[in-house]
Amino acid sequence: MQNSVSLEAESISEAFQKFYRNFIDQLPGIGLGLLIIILGVLIGIWMGKFFTRRISSRTSDPLMSRFLGKAIRFLIIITAIMLALKAAGLGGIATGILTAAGASAVVLGFAFKDIGENFISGIILAFNRPFDVNDTVEIGENFGKVKALEFRYTKLKTFDGKDVYIPNSDVLTKPVTNYTEDGFFRWSFNVGIAYEDDIAGAKETISRALELEPMVIEDEEHRNFVVEDELATSTIILKVYFWVDTKDFRMQAMKTKGNVVRTVKEALMKDGYYLPADIQEIKIYGKEKDFPVRLDQNSGNKTDKS
Repeated sequence: MQNSVSLEAESISEAFQKFYRNFIDQLPGIGLGLLIIILGVLIGIWMGKFFTRRISSRTSDPLMSRFLGKAIRFLIIITAIMLALKAAGLGGIATGILTAAGASAVVLGFAFKDIGENFISGIILAFNRPFDVNDTVEIGENFGKVKALEFRYTKLKTFDGKDVYIPNSDVLTKPVTNYTEDGFFRWSFNVGIAYEDDIAGAKETISRALELEPMVIEDEEHRNFVVEDELATSTIILKVYFWVDTKDFRMQAMKTKGNVVRTVKEALMKDGYYLPADIQEIKIYGKEKDFPVRLDQNSGNKTDKS
């Protein structure tokens, strides 16, 4: 019994000593591997920033340059880790990682399907997309300015201060409305004039009012105009169309629309046009012969007889 315990102790001691000797022998390789990882991280960060600047200067596209810069940085770091494992004598681990990745590709494909879709969509969007940084866009129900394009998501800043992170696969598959791609947007609003008013004269008054607003744009491609839209109950509805600059779609475009509405209203009233409210017609059914309201001659107010 004592001999067996002694033999087990000796075998454990020999195994420990063998592990210690192997560890000492591999220390230079481990140190070299750590050095490769550190250099790889530093080189990856530097190369990522370098290519970000170069691509940005050549394409004037900050979204693409940032995306590709990050991709280059991650590729260099992953390559450095693989080289470090081989240098440390752990090439079997590196091979095992690659083999496991290949063998489990199908399983990982299902497990990380959304991540893979968003990553591939991000690559496609980096080269071919319907917006640039600071463009005002509407993606699905989200409306705001584009701030960043990452591997998995596109970041929007809404005009009420929210940060919205939209998966790149949704950006690629959902309709995207860009309000600032060419810098022009057409506003419209309705204005009602009385039936006895001159329609042609009212349209001319509105057109002159549009010319007075400095932020309203008009050229050969962007025409402002007024059309008859509807014969309403008590008014003739005119629809006013005008173009504004949307490079800054937030406050400036809204203020321009407000200024135009106010200017048109004041111009119409100055030229003697009446802007009537809707007329309400009251009908009384049944056996009532007298209208149950009388006029108070002293106060000029209507009072209920009942």
